[in-house]
Amino acid sequence: MKRIAIIANCDKPDAPSVLRRLEAGAKKVGIELLTCDAASNFLSCGKELDCESMLGRAEAVIALGGDGTLLRAAKMLNGADIPILGINLGNLGFMTSVPEDKLEQTLKALSRDEFTSTYRTMLECQVEVEGEVEEVFHALNDVVIGWGESSRIITLDVSVRGENVITSMCDGLIVSTPTGSTGHSMSAGGPIIHPETAAFAINMICPHTLSNRPLVVPDSCPIEIGVSSASKSVLLAVDGQDCQRLNQGDMIRIRKSERTLNLLHLPEYSYFEILKHKLHWRGSVM
Repeated sequence: MKRIAIIANCDKPDAPSVLRRLEAGAKKVGIELLTCDAASNFLSCGKELDCESMLGRAEAVIALGGDGTLLRAAKMLNGADIPILGINLGNLGFMTSVPEDKLEQTLKALSRDEFTSTYRTMLECQVEVEGEVEEVFHALNDVVIGWGESSRIITLDVSVRGENVITSMCDGLIVSTPTGSTGHSMSAGGPIIHPETAAFAINMICPHTLSNRPLVVPDSCPIEIGVSSASKSVLLAVDGQDCQRLNQGDMIRIRKSERTLNLLHLPEYSYFEILKHKLHWRGSVM
């Protein structure tokens, strides 16, 4: 790879110094850096392009920041089949799995095409108001329904493949991809799903019952969520970025997206080692 786009969170304290290291390392291995945002202010060779021109020339994208930066980069791709590699400048960075101290090693690997890649499933979310499609979103991580203008509970009707599964009084609901299963869904008690699993997780947020459990369904099954009762406006969040207000009677239809995301890793990458290191996933102490 010889042309790489940089999408960076320049609000990170270490971002300027890391970008300068990135520039020096790229020069050594013959990689041209492209940017369309504030990162160009810290790169002497960086020419700021519009997003379309940058992605049209790039062979890969480096997302420099945290998982939020990688999600922003995925949204900017808008379905384009350009691989992304995440370099972590934050504390957790589950998807941005490459630590900042391996930056130079990463550039060498990219210049030699020495990496592994996985195509991550995405989901498509349609919002219907009075029977008409109002918005269509694509998510790499999750779709979350909840919060809003008060702490009052709402009632959601959930169907899978046209069959009613549950009507739940709750604070909200999360539908996550395998990639997103280690995010908000896991924090709400949901399962960890290996990223190569063809499934979605449905996880209620604070359901008003003692018997509720998260549900894992094939990603070939369409999911429908109806807001059957709500005394407030409810927020819909897609990958923690796009938000829309929902009201009683609105319908959310979720299915597997035709889009995927090509995520790059260094050759030594291990999903289970990341679980152990980042999330402190442990077995019994012997």
